Amino acid sequence: MENRLVPRTEGEDKSGFYDRQLYQQYHNGENPMQTVDRNPASPSERFKDHPGDPRDRRNQEVIHTAGSIDNSDLATPINSSALIKAYINNLPAYRKGLTAFRRGLEVGMAHGYWLIGPFAKLGPLRDTDMANLAGLFSTVGLLIISTLAISLYANSNPPPQPVTNVTTDRNVPDAFTSPEGWNEYAGGFLIGGIGGAGLAYFLLANIEAFSHLINR
Repeated sequence: MENRLVPRTEGEDKSGFYDRQLYQQYHNGENPMQTVDRNPASPSERFKDHPGDPRDRRNQEVIHTAGSIDNSDLATPINSSALIKAYINNLPAYRKGLTAFRRGLEVGMAHGYWLIGPFAKLGPLRDTDMANLAGLFSTVGLLIISTLAISLYANSNPPPQPVTNVTTDRNVPDAFTSPEGWNEYAGGFLIGGIGGAGLAYFLLANIEAFSHLINR
């Protein structure tokens, strides 16, 4: 039986384009092995008029290069998803329209509020009446150390320049591009942290009173 070339159906195989070409040459009486292009056009040239063509293997990749390869900036289904990007860009560090002090204030309040718990409930004085107060002092001490670390980072030479990535949409607030902005952020962080720790201490110290009010 004569061995005939049969074209493959659309979408059956990514190489169907070349099969159809060979099939047409066969029916034109040409020798496909002599006329076939051994160096077909690159994907960028073949699909330049159809950027979303599913036959383009670049559209079948799950992870893409989003920026500089040297910074390992890759776009994955997680860090480039709309949900994750909306969450990250709504955090105080990246939310638009905030001053450096306001950013530090919000971040500090969250840290101060939650840090007192481990110190009060897991510290060496956890079984004494001074547990909550010891947790407060420990939290304030850690906040001061963190503020000093931020100040040292802000005054490093050269000034710190945050690396942007695909998740933040290349959005770097001006507060994080100069030592002045970082120092202002550090001041807000300390004040917010002490305020958050003080609020948490007040709630822990009066938790029994709140329980009586609720159970009335």
